[in-house]
Order: sequence, then structure tokens, then C-alpha cells
Amino acid sequence: MKKLVILGAGTAGTMILNKLYPVLDRNEWQITIVDQFETHYYQPGFLFIPFGIYSKKDVIKPKRDFFPTGVNVCMGEIDKIEPGSNRVLMKDGKVLGYDYLIVATGSKINPGETEGMLGDLWYKKIFDFYTIEGAVALANFFKHWEGGKLVVNITEMPIKCPVAPLEFVFLADWYFTERGIRDKVEIHFVTPLPGAFTKPKASSILGDFLDKKNIKLTTDFSIGRVDNENQKIISWDEREVPFDCLVTIPTNMGDEAIARSGMGDELNFIPTDKHTLVAEGYDNIFVIGDATNLPSSKAGSVAHFEADILFENFIDVIEGRKPRARFDGHANCFIESGFGKGILIDFNYDTEPLPGKFPLPGVGPFSLLEETKMNHYGKVMFRWMYWNFLIKGKELPIESHMSMAGKRL
Repeated sequence: MKKLVILGAGTAGTMILNKLYPVLDRNEWQITIVDQFETHYYQPGFLFIPFGIYSKKDVIKPKRDFFPTGVNVCMGEIDKIEPGSNRVLMKDGKVLGYDYLIVATGSKINPGETEGMLGDLWYKKIFDFYTIEGAVALANFFKHWEGGKLVVNITEMPIKCPVAPLEFVFLADWYFTERGIRDKVEIHFVTPLPGAFTKPKASSILGDFLDKKNIKLTTDFSIGRVDNENQKIISWDEREVPFDCLVTIPTNMGDEAIARSGMGDELNFIPTDKHTLVAEGYDNIFVIGDATNLPSSKAGSVAHFEADILFENFIDVIEGRKPRARFDGHANCFIESGFGKGILIDFNYDTEPLPGKFPLPGVGPFSLLEETKMNHYGKVMFRWMYWNFLIKGKELPIESHMSMAGKRL
């Protein structure tokens, strides 16, 4: 009997499990999915928790609710992968042999990578919103905050959902306006990138978006340390930004098991063929989602499109063919802009976000690179789509490859 092991039961791992399980003969295949946590998080929902739009219960469900009946579930922490021996070693001593391995171990924040980040102000005046704990702590802080300097800082790239920090400042503008204290809150977006919108076409259309919302922008800021005593972040070139509340997007890193396995780069992401999703140097290992080092966004939509490609290539490989399907880096993201409106972007490795209509040319109903109420509804509806379709591996009416239909050059 052949053995397929999937490491990680988050978005990417669960999706590919649900796509492959129905088509692999149970008499020929043993499929095992591995994870150390029982709870599945709808991570795009973390963004809404600090502003009271969602609560913790809105973004969590048991992982086992989304596993097909009969799959072998191994709950525990991975020690390391031994690709030369085709086996996975677990911290509890279990050994999982495999014929094929799919790595979907994701990424997580590592605030300890920045000097002073985990100092006296952590979860008092310094917060993240990329974890459920950070988002809930920030929600409790905002309830009673009377204003001051709100700094949102990206530590370094890559990060999960690259547009989420921008969404955060837009929602903060809306939230404090609704509370009647927007004039008492100075919102400051601090990024290591050369602009808030780095793609030329998006920047030309949306470049003045922050100015219109009275959000201060500091670019090319590479944070070196956090001064807890004087409440300021300091860059490697000694520029300083003071804060009364710091919302950080810390360094994102792959799973530590990848480092112990000797398979990752300096951030523990696995070098992966950007088109076939095969791990570089290993013919029987695929990588999907945030665990890869691909030059695409680390976002749920990307994992969805990757899953379609990985499915086809996995079938090719087990039937003795070379993987033929090609992932083009397709990403599709709704950007919540506050006040019941949103923006939509659609792009891939080679094509930057362009204006137009999506998904139907000339019809939409969503508008690309425009701020509309319909785009906001798309963002809101996505949670239902996620729980009922996406995570279950069901087909959605969006092609895995980016289409130019409906886009204006």
C-alpha cells in the first residue's frame, strides 16, 4: 500500500487533502494528515477582531470537521523530515513513512526576531493581529483607548496576506471615526517597502489613498529594535518613529521543523519550483501554501489556486508522468477600505494588478482597482465561502490561472 503524508492541516493542507482523498483508491493508498493543533482558524477574520466586527468564535472551528471520513489523523508536533529515508519523525517518537509527501506547514510570526519587541509593552501597548491572542488583546485595548499615535509597522517581507496591514489602517480610520475620536488618533503606516502600493499600476491609481484618509506614510523603514521605555521604533539607520500604540507585523517564518530537517532557507521556507510546486531536489515531495519560498503572495487565494495545480501534478507523478500543470502565481485579494467599501486586485507572477471587471468581463459584479460597496460585500461573503466551499476542496467559479478577460491595460 502506498503512503501519502500531508504535513499541516491549515488552509492549504486541508484543501489538498479534500481534493485528493476522493480520487485515491482506499485499497491502494493510506493517507495521513498531521497537525499539532485541533482548532482551525479563519485567519482573514483576525483583521476584523480588533474593530469589534468579528469575535473569536466567528473565526474558529474544529479541524476534524473538515477531514473526510476515514482519513488517518496524526495529532502531534513534527520533529523533522528525513527526506533521504522517506519518513517523518514526530516529537512523541512516532515515525511516519511515506511514498509521497505534501508539506503545508505554513508560516507564523516570530516577534522575538526583533530586539525589544517582546519587552515590557508586549500586549500592553504593542500588539500583533496575525494571531488570535494578539487580535483579541488589541480589541480589548482599543475599546478603552482615547487616542494618540497609532503606528502600524511591517517588520520585513514576506508576510502572510501582504495587503492586511493596509486594510488595518483603513479600518482604523473608519473605527475611530465611528467612535468620534479620529481627530485624536494619528495613524502612521511604516513599511520597509518603497511605497504603500508597490505595483506601478496600482500605485498610479491608488497612490493618494492614504493622503485622502489622513494616514501618514513612512517608507524604506527597516526596523532594528523597539525602545520600550521611550515608546519608539528605531530603524537600522537610526531613524525613529514614536508610538502610543504599536501594531506590528513581525517577521514571518516557516515551521521550525523545516529548519531541523535542513530543507528550508534562512526563514524556514522550502525552495520550491514556482510552477510545478515540487520541492527542489525531491521528486516525491510537494509544497503548498505559505510553506513555499515562491515569489507569490502568502494568501488563502494563492493556496486555493496552488491546490488545483498540485492536484493535477500529483496525479501525473503517481501515474509515472512528469508534472505538466503550471502555477502562474495567481493571487486574488479583496482589500477592505473602511466605511462599507473595498478594493479588489487580481494578478500573477508576470502581470500586475489592472483595472477592469471581475470575474465576468464588462459585468463583474466586482470592480478591479476601484473602491466599491460590492467589493466590500465580496470580502464579507468570503468567510461563508471559505467554511463551506474553499476549505472543503470544492470547485469555485474562478480559474486557477489568471485571466486577462475584463481587464483594461
